Amino acid sequence: MARNIPENKARQGRWGWHGFRILIAGLLLVLVAWGVAEIYGVLIKAPNSDEQHVPTPPSTSPAPSG
Repeated sequence: MARNIPENKARQGRWGWHGFRILIAGLLLVLVAWGVAEIYGVLIKAPNSDEQHVPTPPSTSPAPSG
């Protein structure tokens, strides 16, 4: 015959080291993915407008005669 266990005393089990290792491994994987995304974002960043050199087109007006 099965024992009746009160609801406030019943539980599935402890987390233990196995669950803790899985949580830590997931956290480390997220940190690695975040680092890769940060590095990739820096590499593809467009240069600032201060660093760009835009040459001015030559003037098309005739030179003044003198």
